[in-house]
Amino acid sequence: MATQTKPILHGYFRSSCSWRVRIAFALKGVEYDQLPVNLIKDGGQQLTEEYKALNPMQQVPAVEIDGTTLSQSLAVIQYIDETRPGPRLLPADPKARAQVRMISDLIASGIQPLQNLYVIQKIGAEKMQWSQHFIDRGFQELHSENTLFYTADDEHRISMADICLVPQVYNAERFKVDVGKYPTIKRLNEALLEIEAFQVSHPSRQPDTPDDLRA
Repeated sequence: MATQTKPILHGYFRSSCSWRVRIAFALKGVEYDQLPVNLIKDGGQQLTEEYKALNPMQQVPAVEIDGTTLSQSLAVIQYIDETRPGPRLLPADPKARAQVRMISDLIASGIQPLQNLYVIQKIGAEKMQWSQHFIDRGFQELHSENTLFYTADDEHRISMADICLVPQVYNAERFKVDVGKYPTIKRLNEALLEIEAFQVSHPSRQPDTPDDLRA
């Protein structure tokens, strides 16, 4: 199903949803082009009619791939996994696959949306406390009942759950959450950031990264 035309990622350097897709492309070894969408400049380029025609939700990312346009990062990641060769991003075993989806959904639906740009703009002056509260609540759930038990396995392979976790830890650090309270999350994040796919996709190394944030 893969074609010779490069996918096009419409995203923002610091968007965790965009970062997830960049990680997936990197892990699969897929070359792609980027068309940055600045979520702040001119009131937000995602709010233009031109971008709305591409993604009616006016969010990033949007990915043009194989003659269609996909949004919602988890849907994009699973499409990439199903159509491109390379390491599997979801396990073959149904129980392990459900576990990965559970962790991914907990982050992508239960934590990240509550501190994305649109929400914290509505919250106003209390945005830091708001974000810390919901990140802490989500991280407590990840740590409870061995939700991340599979990370201790020497046979652990990178999955969609890892792809979701690293950008969320980045956000946690931006909002001054003490990640040290969650040793499993901290350890896993540090290990993943040693992997090239997570480094090349990092917000500090994107075409639209501001000079003062560039690594």
